[in-house]
Amino acid sequence: MAFEAGQRGSLVSQINVTPLVDVMLVLLVIFMVTAPIIQQGVEVNVPKVRAAALPGEEQQFVVSITRDKQLYLNDTRVDTDELTQKLAAISAERPDRQIFVRADEEVPYGEVIRTMAAIKAAGIQNVGMVTAMPETAAASAAPPARRRHSRGSAR
Repeated sequence: MAFEAGQRGSLVSQINVTPLVDVMLVLLVIFMVTAPIIQQGVEVNVPKVRAAALPGEEQQFVVSITRDKQLYLNDTRVDTDELTQKLAAISAERPDRQIFVRADEEVPYGEVIRTMAAIKAAGIQNVGMVTAMPETAAASAAPPARRRHSRGSAR
């Protein structure tokens, strides 16, 4: 509570927001530091191509292939036979389900094809590939900045 100099015994009904701002700034810093740490998924360097992202409304199933040829279904490590069994169960429940493949760019082409064959053997017909936008395409996809033209006489 704050007292003003000229009035003794009267209370000023103003909220002191300084502690609230301090707490909010601390929380902001905490979230900024922890957000990159919380990144989920398997570390994979996907190839960079120019393509638009696909819309997604429901939980996606992602098969990741790491540089050392390990398979993951979302975040769970699986082998090829186990992947086929799990995807067959998913396909039995929903035959129109789509599976996305994220492969490190260093993984041999044959390994990606073997994984896609295992997915097809499970009865999944919709298979998508996950890629990343190259830096130059990401910059060109951004809206162009407005240019200012000078109105000088150019004769």
